[in-house]
Amino acid sequence: MFKNFVYALLSLIVLPYILNAQPLSKIAPKREFRGVWVATVTNIDWPSKPGLSIDQQKQELIGILERHKSQGMNAIVLQVRPAADAFYAKSREPWSQWLMGKQGLAPAPGYDPLAFAIKEAHFRGMELHAWFNPYRASMNSTTSLAENHAYKKHPDWFFTYGGKKQFDPGIPDVRAYIVQVILDVVKEYDVDGIHFDDYFYPYPIEGQRIDDGNTFYKNPNNFSDIKDWRRNNVDLLIKTLADSIHHYKKWVKFGISPFGIWRNKHEDPEGSASSGLSNYAELYADSRKWVKEGWVDYINPQIYFTFSRRVAPYATLVDWWSNNSYGRHVYIGQGAYLVNSRAEAAWKNPSEIPNQIRYLRNSNRVQGSVFFSSKSMMTVARAVGDSLKNDLYKYQALPPQMPWLDEVSPNQPQALTADALKDGVHLKWQQPLKASDGETASGYVIYRFSEGEKISVLDPKNIIKISFEDYVSFIDTAVESGKRYSYLVTALDRLKNESEPSGPVGVEVPLAKE
Repeated sequence: MFKNFVYALLSLIVLPYILNAQPLSKIAPKREFRGVWVATVTNIDWPSKPGLSIDQQKQELIGILERHKSQGMNAIVLQVRPAADAFYAKSREPWSQWLMGKQGLAPAPGYDPLAFAIKEAHFRGMELHAWFNPYRASMNSTTSLAENHAYKKHPDWFFTYGGKKQFDPGIPDVRAYIVQVILDVVKEYDVDGIHFDDYFYPYPIEGQRIDDGNTFYKNPNNFSDIKDWRRNNVDLLIKTLADSIHHYKKWVKFGISPFGIWRNKHEDPEGSASSGLSNYAELYADSRKWVKEGWVDYINPQIYFTFSRRVAPYATLVDWWSNNSYGRHVYIGQGAYLVNSRAEAAWKNPSEIPNQIRYLRNSNRVQGSVFFSSKSMMTVARAVGDSLKNDLYKYQALPPQMPWLDEVSPNQPQALTADALKDGVHLKWQQPLKASDGETASGYVIYRFSEGEKISVLDPKNIIKISFEDYVSFIDTAVESGKRYSYLVTALDRLKNESEPSGPVGVEVPLAKE
């Protein structure tokens, strides 16, 4: 009994470091989820306005990716289905109105925004998580819906709340439809993750009532309390999706970003020491249950509060979620859009979000952050972006591993060579042999060491390139003439397990001729 207790205790302390293969320093962890939400609804982040040419859309998106790459980000959470519409070609739903200006209007033939975004993100060593809003079907009552919009075919699937059409989660056919919409993307696109935000049943509006009494009467599912029934409706969707996504592609992560409070302690002794709106009571979303049951691979609570927010302090909620992670990943939603706002005096403090990141790094059960939203990081939160680039995210990081999905590391790359030529050091290697799970490599990490420097893959400052593509060559142009360098290359599989290194290979860069 005591031996088991000691083992469990050691595993809590030691295992995170073994799995993440990172140094004990929390200054710059080698593995950390560093994401940013790129919102398309009402053109919040991208495209900047509807109707841009394809080249303009592509250039804008490349600019966004380049900016976030320079800030140290390694994941883009791209909104691909804001309101029962699509930012991707292989869809059963209409093209989004925020793409070309009218719902159902296709962009130029051959252009698929999601496919383009995935390719460009992977080239930069960034994951692409496809962000869906499961239940919202329109943003207002004046939207002109395309003929192939779900509402046109099945008006009985919806209720209106706050002027917006919403799918009714209690209808079995609705849940089946939403699952198929998402599986279209899982099957047809090379996404790294499927992501939901915090919109389940609608946020309460005074004087408004959810019109689902008739659905409850028809499909009670053995529930007598409509609130418990609503929570179960959402649970059914989450559970089915978790099973379905991993059935088709085990490496596609499923994550949800709920409102920051599950339940308050005054509502439930297991809740957080807070007193705000809760997922459980107001949104009928039992967010902790999804983690506890292992239905999600990561939970990304939106803790858009400061340390001094009396009713919901940042530290209190980070601690609560870290203590309720049940072995799954916790990424903290950071409210970059609130920086310098009047919402609270503390948002005027330029150190607020940097200190929040330092705080969450003190927990081995919190693995990163996601920032809302992209545009904020260049406007009101520009200083936060600078802090990331110059300090907190100065060195590149790999996403944290998910051993419950895949714990088999790939084999190391073969036949690594390095040649110093006029334009830089040319590295070449061959794909690794297949690992025991059949994977070779879906990406590579390149490390460079100056002469006399300790050769180790544990320190992220030596990473010069992360790519989530299977290219087998690289030109290092950032070398100095007359210097000696050593290189290592490791392979990554789809879930970012890393191989043993190939190398080191040494090379001397010749002195430049005058």
